[in-house]
Amino acid sequence: MNAITNNGGPAFPVNELDQVTGNICAQHLGMTLRDYFAAKALPTLLREYRDEVEAGGTGFNVSEDAYAIADAMLKARAA
Repeated sequence: MNAITNNGGPAFPVNELDQVTGNICAQHLGMTLRDYFAAKALPTLLREYRDEVEAGGTGFNVSEDAYAIADAMLKARAA
């Protein structure tokens, strides 16, 4: 697997506030933007692969393709 240098950062960061002071006491980063983009690409890819398999194809690299699409989206976003 290739080392990814740009994962887009956190997709949905959340700051937890101290109830007394109102200061940030913890930060929850959640999934990366790259993971989010890959997850959003999955429904379309799964439909495409289903059609391919039903037609007699054997290729099933859906996760690799999802991350390739996510990487392309991050690259376009940085341009």
